[in-house]
Amino acid sequence: MSAAESIASFGCSIKEADIGALVLETCGRALVDTFAGAIAGWKEDATQLALRYARQSGSPGSAGVASCWGNAEPLPLELAALCNGVASHALDFDDLSPVMRGHPSAAMLPALVATAESIDASGTQLACAYIVGFEVICKLSKAFGFEHYSRGWHSSSTIGILGAALGCAKLLNLNIAETTHAIGLAAAQAGGIQANFGSHAKPFQIGHSNASGLRAALLAREGFTASKDALDGPHGYLALYANGESVNAHLGTLGEQPLEIISSGIEVKRYPVCYATHRAIDAVLELRAAEGLQSEDVRTVHVRAAAGNLAPLTHTSPQTGCEATFSMQYAVAAAFIDGHVSLSSFSDAAVQRTQIQEFMSRVTTDDAGIPTSGTRWSEIHVELSSGKRLSRRVEVLRGSVKSPLNISELRGKVADCLNWGGSQVDPSHLVSDSLSFHQTSVRQWLSRALHAI
Repeated sequence: MSAAESIASFGCSIKEADIGALVLETCGRALVDTFAGAIAGWKEDATQLALRYARQSGSPGSAGVASCWGNAEPLPLELAALCNGVASHALDFDDLSPVMRGHPSAAMLPALVATAESIDASGTQLACAYIVGFEVICKLSKAFGFEHYSRGWHSSSTIGILGAALGCAKLLNLNIAETTHAIGLAAAQAGGIQANFGSHAKPFQIGHSNASGLRAALLAREGFTASKDALDGPHGYLALYANGESVNAHLGTLGEQPLEIISSGIEVKRYPVCYATHRAIDAVLELRAAEGLQSEDVRTVHVRAAAGNLAPLTHTSPQTGCEATFSMQYAVAAAFIDGHVSLSSFSDAAVQRTQIQEFMSRVTTDDAGIPTSGTRWSEIHVELSSGKRLSRRVEVLRGSVKSPLNISELRGKVADCLNWGGSQVDPSHLVSDSLSFHQTSVRQWLSRALHAI
């Protein structure tokens, strides 16, 4: 079989009975994290521009309608997937996969939820679709993802689209041949470049992954065809997007227990800022709490990290919220001064505070020169006004696979997102409903998630 046929065969083989309780809980966590992040990102310029485009591009008919998560507005399926996808990634607060070097849930869940809503699928059916998409994303990423990302591709979109297409095909109950065509049609639309990071195009690329993956499955359902060799043929996706790596060994393990959603896992962002700052923020907050420190006690802070970990942090003296999301100086200053780093930390006014601007000038960084293939870590070295020196090293992130957020921490993040997005939905109810989403239909879950009760 070709790579596309192998993936299609796997996708069609997974049954609801194959899903255990731990997998369902992990799916529920991904669902609520992605949804809440989209609510927080709904008012962002990129999302509102995408919504304006969607409203001008067609009105929903009686079939193929899905809800916008930010305002419950009905839109045609692909456009709902586009807008919800853009919103999910607009603040870069969505979950990650270290294997993918990207954001798997935002790249496909908006499309899967839209499809599930339109056909009145059950929560367990949605879980099946998400699992097969996640499995394929991880297997492909293990085969060629590191080099792919290093060459400048936005893997969240370029690999995520294949997971979105497979998951939508699963929900639409396509057969192996149709699913193979859906994968080929997704490959025909795959795109996304890192040059667009820092612009509206970055979350658009996530929205595109969702809309295009869904489109691929819908076209395949209607009889549209693609080459079975679209992935691994001489002039296929792997030859062009990868570096000649073979995916056969990894695809041969599709469906083996534990599934990738457990073995590779998902990392949930605790702070709405570039992931490269998170270990340093953890270190600051731990040291602040342990020593009872206040910002006025601190003379200087020096941050050391493994080579490459500081590369995205290009703003040493940010003046806007957008710039601050890629600043180690700001992340450290906000953590010391406010005792937290939340969505409210990234308004322009918060960044421009005199106290913050002055503190940032006391924060320096150092690339320690250890290769990025080694263990990722950050250290902070603090000199107090008294002359005393303190330090803290963090390797394991809160929210990572090794140290997942507890329910209280997850609820706190969801509450921050809902508050920032202006939702009146109770965060405790949303979290509990999402963790039991498999016990109801997607339409019922969405109704409760979109409306205050």
